[in-house]
This record gives sequence, structure tokens and C-alpha cells, in this order.
Amino acid sequence: MPSSSVIASLLVPTELHPILDKVTAGRRISEVDALQLFQTQDLNALGVIANVVRERKNGNVATYIRNLYVNYSNVCLLSCQFCAFGAKKRDSHAFELSIPEMVEQVRCGLEKGITEVHMVGGLHPTLPAQWYLDLLRSMKALDSNLFLKAFTAIEVRHLAERIFKRPILETLEQLREAGLGALTGGGAEIFDAGVRDRICRGKESAEEWLEVHQIWHEMGMRSTATMLFGHVETLEQRVDHLRLLRQLQDKTSGFTAFIPFAFVPETTDMAHLQPVTAAEELRTLAVSRIYLDNFDHLTAYWISYGLPLAAVALNYGVDDLHGTIMEERIFHMAGATTPKAQTEDAFERAIREAGREPVQRDTWYRRLPKTVANRAQETAGADV
Repeated sequence: MPSSSVIASLLVPTELHPILDKVTAGRRISEVDALQLFQTQDLNALGVIANVVRERKNGNVATYIRNLYVNYSNVCLLSCQFCAFGAKKRDSHAFELSIPEMVEQVRCGLEKGITEVHMVGGLHPTLPAQWYLDLLRSMKALDSNLFLKAFTAIEVRHLAERIFKRPILETLEQLREAGLGALTGGGAEIFDAGVRDRICRGKESAEEWLEVHQIWHEMGMRSTATMLFGHVETLEQRVDHLRLLRQLQDKTSGFTAFIPFAFVPETTDMAHLQPVTAAEELRTLAVSRIYLDNFDHLTAYWISYGLPLAAVALNYGVDDLHGTIMEERIFHMAGATTPKAQTEDAFERAIREAGREPVQRDTWYRRLPKTVANRAQETAGADV
């Protein structure tokens, strides 16, 4: 029977063989290579090459996590053009949850077997530092094993500079002491300064986003990285975004996974833009998997793609489908029509139908022993 590399060489067009040869040999591709991959019309070839990397890193396993999304408030100092989530206090769609309300959400989530709370919000102008610390401690008090993944790098800079009024390192140390276990990857958007000026004017720069994650990684902690694509950016700017992430990962090895997702324009100030096609979403996932050789995991965020397409993406380099979530607001306020939650059964079925082995993971993408996963499933029943 021919080897997988021989089969790959038969399925990949000749002009992409130099890139396939690099990938097969475990060598790094260049930005020029990445741009060529973005420009090829052979989507299936991209999947073949990306799956060489996926299989090398993760075998035939595809993961998911039992998690709960909590958005503490959408009140925000910024007015990003791409965002339908943020609001000013006077706006009719503005909201701000109390700590007891969120603790009750988490308590209910724990009864359904969650292992992670994923929490972000707007850049709230008046909530005091002690409120954030009390929030983390109150959630952690429910279950010491619960993993709190919270705050984007943009939120962290806001907290440090305006709320805690402490250096970023000291702010992160206080948040960690209160129970913060991982940073989210949000706020990265596209790193190019010109693009940021057009879609999120006033938001922190790429360098400022990267600095927060570097500090967190140097504390021995982990985070994810994201990219919002499919708006006004060029392919070259996508590649440059990936370059900066790969460069920081070379320094810190602190990113657990890369999570690219497509822009949803429907209810934003950029509603005139056409949503990207499914083919472009798969293309971006595959190129990301091939280029980011120092990232172990690539997640298809099913809220953005829909679970059927996210499952297809398991054949384009993806090895993770994210989590149960239970109630997502940010993408849905922008016009997403995907469900707001998924069941564990849906994940397992989608993963098996794609020919992969489903495994539950934790926040740091470590595979959970079946005894832990089974216990969570018994606790949850079929209600998540």
C-alpha cells in the first residue's frame, strides 16, 4: 500500500509540490509559500497538505470542550465598526450582569458537566478592580477544578491602565491569584495597522496585543490566538498576521491553539460587505494549519462556521471543534444564525462522521481521561 506522502504527492498539483515537500519533511514554509497557498484554486490539495500536519501533531483525534460562555457586560468605551456587541450605557441593547447572576449561570453549568467558563466583555468604564477580582473568586469558589478562561488582551490593557492602574504584569498576577487560568485570544482581529484603523479605530495595536500575551506566557500561563478574516483585509495581510503569531510562539510556546473565524457583517456598520464563502473559510483554516507549524492545535469555531462545515474542516487541518458554549452573544448579535449551543452528542457524531476519534479536552487542550469525561457526561445527562 502506498505511503501517505506518496498518496499526497499524487493528489497535489505539481506547482505545490515544493511546499508539500517542505511540509512532509517537517520544514517551515515561508510567507511567500503561504500566499501561494491562499491563491491556489485547488482547495482539496490544501486539505491534503494541511492534514499531513494535523495527523503528525494529533493523529486521528478531534477534540471538544464542555464549556459555558459568560459575557459580563457589553458596555464598551470603543465603537469598533465591525462589532454589533458593544454598547454605550444609554443604548437599549446595553447590559451588565451582576456577580450573583453570573455565579448562578456557572452553578447551573457545573451541574451539566462544564469544565471551563469562557468569559469576555466590553471595556467597561466604571466597574472597579475589586469587582473583577470578586467575580473570579466567586466563580472559582463553586469548584476549585473549574477553569476560568477570561478577558482578551484588549480587556487586560484596559484593566491595567484605567481600572487597576497597575503595570500589566501586576494586573495579570492579581487576576491569576483570584482564579484566572487562561487568557482568551480575542481582540486580535487583523494586526495590520491600516486595517485596524478602518475596522476598529482606537483599539490597541498589534504590538500591544502581542505584549499582553507575551507577558502572560512568561508567567508560565497559556492562551489562544485568533484572527478575524473576511472583511477589508488582503491575503498578504492575513499572512502577515500569521507571521506575527508564529514569531511570538517561537519565543514563548504559550499559545495552545489558533482560532480563525470569519467576519459576520449583517448587523454591523460594515453590513455592505459580502460574507466569505465556505470555500474561503476552509482555505484559511488549511493555510493556517500549514503555516503555523509551532501551534499544536487548530480550532474551527463552530459558532462562526456552523457545525456541519466545522466537521468538514476536520479534513482541512482542523483537530478541534471548540465547545458546548451554552449561550453565545457576540456573533449572534452580529447576525449569526448558527445555534447558540451544541450538545456533546452532536460533537461526537460530527467528529465520527468525519472519520475522527472524539475526545473531550480541557482548556489547555489536554485530552481528558475517559473516566473524567464519562463522569461529566453522567452528571450532565443529555441536557447541555
